[in-house]
Amino acid sequence: MKSLIQLLHLLTLLVPLFLLMGCQPEGTRQKMRIGYMNCNSEKETLQRFRPLTRYLSQKLGIDFEAVPVDTQDFPQRFAAGEFEFTHTNSLLYLILHKESGLKLLATEKRGRYGSSTSGSIISRKGSGIKTLEDIKGKRMVFGPQLAPSGFLAQYDIMLRNHIDPETDLAYYAIPAGAFKHEKVIYGVYFGQFDVGAAPSLDLELMIADGKIAASDFNIIAESPIIPYCTFGARKDLDPALVEKFRQTLVSLSTDETVNYEGEKLKVLASAWVSGYETLQDSDYDQLRAMAKRANMPPYQEF
Repeated sequence: MKSLIQLLHLLTLLVPLFLLMGCQPEGTRQKMRIGYMNCNSEKETLQRFRPLTRYLSQKLGIDFEAVPVDTQDFPQRFAAGEFEFTHTNSLLYLILHKESGLKLLATEKRGRYGSSTSGSIISRKGSGIKTLEDIKGKRMVFGPQLAPSGFLAQYDIMLRNHIDPETDLAYYAIPAGAFKHEKVIYGVYFGQFDVGAAPSLDLELMIADGKIAASDFNIIAESPIIPYCTFGARKDLDPALVEKFRQTLVSLSTDETVNYEGEKLKVLASAWVSGYETLQDSDYDQLRAMAKRANMPPYQEF
């Protein structure tokens, strides 16, 4: 009983102190969810983004929960109100913006193009496949169908060069399971497919990690650059909160740390990014044009 009385006395002292400091202890604060699109796997997604989520909780005084979401499920789950904030690829941003009014917050920076990325069509060096004309009648492998730099960008390159992926290839496939972009690149490297739709960033990272060499491949074509992964906010949220969320992201420096599971981690490095940038919605118009030409969501017509 004495211990209980001491605990109540301690809480009596601490709660007003937290309120005076302008923050509330964890567990008593407002709760919100951030839906993170699964990149390679649910496990990898949570490992990458839970430290950033904890950092946002500390800065905004809200208990954010990181929720991994399959790409194909994202529009339906967002429309059902499961997340207040989103982290998705740029094509999903277009879909959620058009269908549900998602607000653009910040775009992730990673690799040589920063907040932009591109898609490449590759073949194995020595295959004799060096031009877009050469890929007619060949076996091609794409990334996930809603991947802007692993499917849409390459599909659009082909259409703009009068090659119909549906009729001018021998066939095309999409790998099953996780790590689809790496499977595309390895599928071409080991000869399972003649050509592949590889995100330029994945090529860059695999070369940097020593998994492949730049000299292993022919880059047959590369798309215009398009925005990379993007944070968004539900349209009915408090504008002051949304602005604070955006400012917290774009203000992040490489030295910023967060205490997470007993370790002090660098926030940006934990999320595998170099920073966040504020883009305008019009910066996504190049991607919109690609989706319209390829008859893909959110502009798909049947």
